[in-house]
Amino acid sequence: MNPYAGKLALVTGAGDGIGAMLARGFADWGMQVCVQDIRRDAAESVAAEIGNGAFALAYDVSDREAGMDAARQIEAGGVSLSLLWANAGAGLGGSLLKGNPQTIEWGFAVNVLGLIWTVQAFAPLLSEDEPRHVGFTASTASLRPPPAQLPLYPVTKHASFAASDALRAELAEAGIASTILFPGLLNTNIWNGARARPDRFGGPREADPAIATRWQEAKSPDLMWPHIERVVLGGGGYLTCETVDGTAAELEIQTQNLKSSFVYL
Repeated sequence: MNPYAGKLALVTGAGDGIGAMLARGFADWGMQVCVQDIRRDAAESVAAEIGNGAFALAYDVSDREAGMDAARQIEAGGVSLSLLWANAGAGLGGSLLKGNPQTIEWGFAVNVLGLIWTVQAFAPLLSEDEPRHVGFTASTASLRPPPAQLPLYPVTKHASFAASDALRAELAEAGIASTILFPGLLNTNIWNGARARPDRFGGPREADPAIATRWQEAKSPDLMWPHIERVVLGGGGYLTCETVDGTAAELEIQTQNLKSSFVYL
């Protein structure tokens, strides 16, 4: 029997894409799933689809107090949390040198601070009964050099990987297992992150559909599930699921360049 069956999972950014895939997978384990998203209608739609007592939770992960309030709601319900997955992220392009300050703040607020606030809010609710697990959705963009054009997204994912790794060490000290997932390009709507852009960061509410093609032609996030299942049930770790030819060579070149730069004093 799956050790998570009958327990509660909470997945952020689960209104579609990778988050929805994770929510469906955990529901198939027999878990009750809290489907979090900044878009209430999207969260409710996924919760209704997967059933088994699933429920929606709508708030902005970049708003720390909103996250703390949400955690208090879960705690007041008297249900112990067993699995937390910090998946929410904002897909956005932009320059660091000349980029819109509000766009840069939004990217870091969601992709880095939102991840930290999520774990601060919900990790204390993880049941002391085994199993306990925290997942993080990073990106293969955090494993290779950011492009010269539009580096904002990969830079925020580099930072989110560093935050995830640090949190993973802290969680291990508390006896909590964790997994960091590095997905490649997949068929998700992350290209249109602007649709969930909070008012306080200003800017457009829709991205240009002309940029969507490479995502729409990519593989489904569902292909990752068997590997995610294996790693989580195996006690956690790192999982890189790349989907674009040539990325392995890029990662190897970066690794070798870093190694060749080491000077031991």
